[in-house]
Amino acid sequence: MPVLKNARHEKFAQALAKGKTADEAYQEAGYKPNRGNAATLKANQSISDRVAELQAGAAAKAQWTAADRLKTLSEIVERTAMTDPRVAVSAISEANKMQGSHAPAKTEVSEPGGWEQAEDKTWRQVLRSEKS
Repeated sequence: MPVLKNARHEKFAQALAKGKTADEAYQEAGYKPNRGNAATLKANQSISDRVAELQAGAAAKAQWTAADRLKTLSEIVERTAMTDPRVAVSAISEANKMQGSHAPAKTEVSEPGGWEQAEDKTWRQVLRSEKS
């Protein structure tokens, strides 16, 4: 279904698709607050169809999976390894973070307001030791 011909109806449908209530969407579309009219407009078949279409489009865009991201990072590494190793290393680092195979943070509080490097403590260990 293409964009609705009535601009206010289109804006109303887009606001509904983003999760706004009918009342919020109605006002956002430029109408004076009226709960009954907002509910009636929401029940309009062309509005319902447009909202479903917008939500389906948003869901399709959100389907970029972790595998897609890793594949893209891998392609970045292949393309840039020889020309710009810093970019390749950064892409590898991001892939490692995504897969959970990066080194834990090794910092701890030495005194209020100060930080220092610790040898073998993760953030969780530091926080646990401070609670005790």
